[in-house]
Amino acid sequence: MKVVLLSGGGGGAQFARGLQDALAPGELAVVGNVGDDLEVLGLHVSPDLDSLLYTLAGLIDEERGWGRAGETWNALASAAAWGGEDWFRLGDYDIGLHLVRTRALREGARLSEITEGFVERAGLETRILPATDDRLRTRIVTPAGELPFQEWFVERAHRDEVDAVVFDGTGDARPAPGVLEALDAADAILVAPSNPYVSIGPILAVRGIRRALERRRVRCVAVSPLVGGKAVTGPLDRMLRRMVGGTTPSHVARSYKGLIDALVIDEADAPAEAPVELVVAQTLMHDRAAARRLAEVVLEAACG
Repeated sequence: MKVVLLSGGGGGAQFARGLQDALAPGELAVVGNVGDDLEVLGLHVSPDLDSLLYTLAGLIDEERGWGRAGETWNALASAAAWGGEDWFRLGDYDIGLHLVRTRALREGARLSEITEGFVERAGLETRILPATDDRLRTRIVTPAGELPFQEWFVERAHRDEVDAVVFDGTGDARPAPGVLEALDAADAILVAPSNPYVSIGPILAVRGIRRALERRRVRCVAVSPLVGGKAVTGPLDRMLRRMVGGTTPSHVARSYKGLIDALVIDEADAPAEAPVELVVAQTLMHDRAAARRLAEVVLEAACG
């Protein structure tokens, strides 16, 4: 069985690990968001790709939900002491990866090639594929103006209300090598419980990927990132209320109009109605076993 997952970091990475545990080695490919990518102190950082890598490889800090376990912060503290920016938290282990990625990019390697190398070094059989090797960046339209994603999300702690989400580079962004091939060969396509606007949206902004989902021959099942109409983390519930008027499963499903066949929702959101099939499950992934149980429900909905 071949499964492709579209995912951001955070909860999406947890769900990816549940799928990895539920599937046979090599059956899962994850297409990751790169709209969050940024440059910090001259280093190219890919936050969602790195969260996927660290989580799937067992290197993630489970308490924080991001970054490396056992992390230290000496390099960042030193940079700040010399006048460098420190609002985006880069740990010492993390910086090592960013140094290797940045040098490889400057030498002409593609992000997909570099990510494949990291996956191999981590000993993973799951594939992690950037949505695109081309420059695609998420920008947030707020009452305070249009902001780069990380400035809004991290530096300003996503306090600004969101009027729209736009993407720079969609005209030139092509699917990274392997993405369309994985989608074409998939027995099921899944969408992680990630923010539809800022985590999955940049992936779907790559036209070739959106067209592949529109032409899909297999079922596509998404997992709602809401529990009881509220975001587990992040500002999605606020975004949905402001941008589309509510936080019901129907509002979530409409974010993926024409792209999904079913939506898995939490028990706290049932009963409900939506323009797609609804599947009810316990979606809160409070530990690794819960993530695997959710993955099994979603796989059954996709292939059963």
